[in-house]
Amino acid sequence: MDVQTTLIIVFVGVLVFLAHLFAEFFRSQKIPDVLMLIIIGLVLGPLTGFVNPKSFGGIGSVFANITLVIILFEGGTSLRFDVLRTAIRGSASLTTVNFVISAIIIGIVTLTVFGFDPILAFMLGAFLGGTASAIVIPMVGQLNIQPESKTILILESAVSDVLCLVVGLTFFEALNLGQLRFGSMLMSIIAGFAFSTVIGILGGFGWSFLINKVRNLQNSIFTTPAFVFIVYGIAELLGFSGAIAALMFGITLANIDVIPKPLLQRYTRFIPHTLNETERIFFSEAVFLLKTFFFVYIGISIVLTDYFSIAIGGILTLLVFTFRIPIVRISVRPSIPVYDRIIMSMMVPKGLAAAVLASLPAQAGLPGGELIQNITYSTVLISIVLNSILIMLNNRVPLMGKAYTFLLKP
Repeated sequence: MDVQTTLIIVFVGVLVFLAHLFAEFFRSQKIPDVLMLIIIGLVLGPLTGFVNPKSFGGIGSVFANITLVIILFEGGTSLRFDVLRTAIRGSASLTTVNFVISAIIIGIVTLTVFGFDPILAFMLGAFLGGTASAIVIPMVGQLNIQPESKTILILESAVSDVLCLVVGLTFFEALNLGQLRFGSMLMSIIAGFAFSTVIGILGGFGWSFLINKVRNLQNSIFTTPAFVFIVYGIAELLGFSGAIAALMFGITLANIDVIPKPLLQRYTRFIPHTLNETERIFFSEAVFLLKTFFFVYIGISIVLTDYFSIAIGGILTLLVFTFRIPIVRISVRPSIPVYDRIIMSMMVPKGLAAAVLASLPAQAGLPGGELIQNITYSTVLISIVLNSILIMLNNRVPLMGKAYTFLLKP
């Protein structure tokens, strides 16, 4: 074995130990582990050039999607119907208002201040209008906020990913065709949510009948994530959202015990089962490992040489975080604790959906495509860093908490 391969193996081992250490820092010192992992990626990638993101080839995007699917599924398994019922209205309001206002603000600023083409400007707004589930879900899991607040943020991140994809791709198509079709965009959003949800529920319901039989097989613990990948793939191949399908799969499997057994026994002799404690621990550990390498990969992939794009990304990030405060104020119920609403005001990182979408105009060779990609990558980095810093300072600087409390008063 050559020296370079040996060093890589050693680094992987050290990184896993560091990830556990960073997670403990988050719990005790409120220093987000996400921030520390991205910094490691930045040092390995753009700052030293030790690792080139092009070396990953197509594996990088596949790994990112696998991470997203597992995070969404595992996040769904923690959502109970009783919490969902109370959170879904607040989540729908926050998701819609945040996406629309963020997309419009980014579109107007890039159009009027930086002179972007109108469709290009609002396409960028759509790319950056949501929040990143791969960042939000692991982070809220470590924060001391109410289950309802966690559910609102998890649902917002998952649904806004779909909004970014559908609306962003509509603008991308308009850029190619020279015209924008609002009717088809609206129908795509409705159909995407409806059919993705149905696919996820059917997948979760079907697997609940099979899982107990599958457990009799040797080394069967990986069969559940394998089935999640199948459900995700079916949804994507049919033109719907695999992300929403994976989330709904997890929610369905977590709440299968809610269905009355006498009702099921009318139609089938099989009894549905949910995840056992061993499986839950396994999926939690899988998310931890995938999250560790995912955030390092994000840091490695960031481009730091285009200073103009970094400056625009910084301005757009500040605008998004500034307007997030009144957005939370008008769209989240006052009954939600003030501390939770403060966390919601800080939780607007951009991530995988934005990065994937931003690569499309550049790959298609469209004018301004490379600029859009670099601005998006910069915004992803800066938003994650700012999000992490605000979460950290919120528990360390009392004055900041008081300022947010004052701004969030109804």
